[in-house]
Amino acid sequence: MRSHPASADYARHLSLIGAALDARITHPTGDPLPRRSTWGPALDVALPRRGLGPDAVLDEVVAHLIPNGMRAVDPEWSGWILSAAESSVLAATAAAAVTGPQRYLLTAYNLVEDVSLRWLAQVCGLDPERMKGIYSSGGSVANLVALGAARQWAYEQRGVDVAADGMAAAGRPGAIYASSETHHTVLRAAAVLGLGRSAVREIPVDHRQRMDVAALAERLTADRAADVVPIAVVANAGTTNTGAIDPIRAIGELAHEHGAWFHVDGAYGLVAWADERVRPLLDGLDLADSAIVDPHKWLSAPTGIGATFVRDPTILERAFTQEPAAYLAAIDAPADVQVSVESMGIHYGDMGVELSAPARGTAVWATLLALGSEGVAARVREDRDLAAYLSRLAHEHPRLEVLAEPTLSITCFRYAVPATSPSDADALTEAIYHRLVRTTPYVPSTTRVAGALAIRPCFTNPRTDVEHVAGLADAVARIGDELTGR
Repeated sequence: MRSHPASADYARHLSLIGAALDARITHPTGDPLPRRSTWGPALDVALPRRGLGPDAVLDEVVAHLIPNGMRAVDPEWSGWILSAAESSVLAATAAAAVTGPQRYLLTAYNLVEDVSLRWLAQVCGLDPERMKGIYSSGGSVANLVALGAARQWAYEQRGVDVAADGMAAAGRPGAIYASSETHHTVLRAAAVLGLGRSAVREIPVDHRQRMDVAALAERLTADRAADVVPIAVVANAGTTNTGAIDPIRAIGELAHEHGAWFHVDGAYGLVAWADERVRPLLDGLDLADSAIVDPHKWLSAPTGIGATFVRDPTILERAFTQEPAAYLAAIDAPADVQVSVESMGIHYGDMGVELSAPARGTAVWATLLALGSEGVAARVREDRDLAAYLSRLAHEHPRLEVLAEPTLSITCFRYAVPATSPSDADALTEAIYHRLVRTTPYVPSTTRVAGALAIRPCFTNPRTDVEHVAGLADAVARIGDELTGR
């Protein structure tokens, strides 16, 4: 007889996992991660011939996985643009995994997929009636979907269906225009779409890491003279490196003047529209033909959720539609049917690169339901204030310097050493960083600003407060003093 999970196991196992997670969150060790040698041998074992059973697996999760995972839940973590999901969001995600494992059919999960996309558009300053969305696994795929729509649209204007006939039928090369600070997933999307990474024109930036609009105009004009199809112009609504926001309206107007699709990459920063202080910097979103945002960044949704919004979703259907499959044929059903195999609900599988996909909107729905629009705004304001506070501390400290002022919630700074070459300063910054993450609880990341190596904390963790920010600044200064003998 086949074994099957007992219904009681769900509640019991989830309760035990919840207790272990609660202990990890409320009692962080404050120490750097233990070396792999202390936990790796327990996990890196041979596949058992006979399974251990659910209870033994749960023991392994509690003993070896939860204590040794990423430290993003700790208030001192500021390395990547992410944060641990709230408990209500985890509960909704677990429910979806069991009772809504696909986003299809006329179920509550299919409806919530649509509702959450409308809510998400609203908190990001997009018109939910004009911009329709689809979830994917994150910003990488979200950009791919948006730029796939742009490629389809650009060549349709020239009488070519590249989705059906391929780039060989295009006849003319195409280009994507993005700043040198744009996320590298745009280059990967160009490669996957058959344009090639070399088709991405990297436009220089100004002293605040924003796209140089005059340089963009020059490149668009030169490419038009060379008979290159302007497929898309990408504006950043918050770069990953420094949080810089490109001049969106000026770029959008220029893109449309040259007949190009206008795409806004807001994977990190589009949610910042919720803070009324940021809205002037995001002026021009109404010009976007597409935009993306990652709820797993600033909204604390589980990692693996990105959203693409487009002005005309039928372009997505033409760019990504599948050939019909007999087993997926839908039969019309009354609109009030709640659960039925007679209708697939909204056909998201024809709007992106995934057919099988979880109901990601459930997590976003739970997040936004818990926070509300005012809660989202408060979270953004508080995180931006933390970044501004760190900048102020660095400016006031005699041996710290700011390399990029915060626009959103990133502050790039370093320990300053007078009368040294840039390479010496970079070497010192690297040494400080390695000692910082090995000997203190603080885990920022690093980046380069105008060629100089910087320590780069990004504040999106709702558990981080001013004392953690001050502690990070003090730790960098102290370690710098130790290494320089000051």
